Amino acid sequence: MTTNHIAPNEYEEFRRFLEDACGIMLGDNKHYLVTSRLTRLMREFNIDTFSALMTQLKQKHHTKLRERIVDAMTTNETMWFRDRYPFDILTNIILPEYSNLRARQLRIWSAACSSGQEPYSISMVLQEYIASKPGTLTGTVQIIATDISPSMLQDASTGQYDKMSITRGIAEDRVKRFFIQKTDRWEIKPEIRSRVTFRELNLMQSYASLGKFDIVFCRNVLIYFSSELKKDILTRIAQSLNPRGYLFLGGSESPTSYVDMFEMVRTPYGVVYRLKDGYR
Repeated sequence: MTTNHIAPNEYEEFRRFLEDACGIMLGDNKHYLVTSRLTRLMREFNIDTFSALMTQLKQKHHTKLRERIVDAMTTNETMWFRDRYPFDILTNIILPEYSNLRARQLRIWSAACSSGQEPYSISMVLQEYIASKPGTLTGTVQIIATDISPSMLQDASTGQYDKMSITRGIAEDRVKRFFIQKTDRWEIKPEIRSRVTFRELNLMQSYASLGKFDIVFCRNVLIYFSSELKKDILTRIAQSLNPRGYLFLGGSESPTSYVDMFEMVRTPYGVVYRLKDGYR
């Protein structure tokens, strides 16, 4: 399979399929991305041409094939403590605030968590904060991590990472404190894993079953969606937040062009968004 095998009309069909399935909008010149991500999958399903792939996608009984394609197209690389500043804000601004409130529960949502580095990084920050200020964060802490990809969630839930994964973004002292080395794999320690619950979720679906959150991480996700979907997702995230809850977005993302429910909070470490008073 090569880019030459994707006819313009077939590429347009695939773009519509992907947007309908998960909201992701492919650009006009992403033929290479499509072929590189689907070549192995097509071999597995014994599909020789992109034309044949599109024909099978139209058949309702090929649910597994559709799921695998969405899985392949939505799997993105990630790293530990990505961009750093959200974790600095969490440590120095938000956690002290919730400690002072003596909240009985702190719930955090890591949306589009991929292979689990973000929610586990959050859990490490919480572990460090609790250790440095014992008795201050007295309530229960829960991290819900969601992703559209079943295979990513399965890998993430094991809490095991190879050497290449373990070297991306995490300091050696944290590896020693929070992982157990098992031959060529590193496993997250139980006290870090126990705070994190993984659940499958398409961001185009309802969030009601997740409950309410104090903090939401939805970083580097909105860039893939249309303006209409961005507005919808941000509106529903706002509805999922407790009063004056916090939202972390990617460095190039902002809610202000789409909804008016959030206020920007500038800190010495970077920017976070907070649900305005009066929104529930």
